[in-house]
Amino acid sequence: MPKMKTHKASAKRFSFTKSGKVKRAKAYKQHILTKKSSKRRRNLRKTGYASSTEAKIIRKLVPYK
Repeated sequence: MPKMKTHKASAKRFSFTKSGKVKRAKAYKQHILTKKSSKRRRNLRKTGYASSTEAKIIRKLVPYK
């Protein structure tokens, strides 16, 4: 059976913790930041985690990470 191909866009966006959780960046941090409060922008810097349902899909897309 041939090797599976890694979905490169997903590989760039997601990383995995040692316990198997999927780390992701939070949305709404790219532009139109002037109307967002400092507190909100600061919280958007923090790491987000994919839900267990989404994590299953992401693991299929990024099999060797």
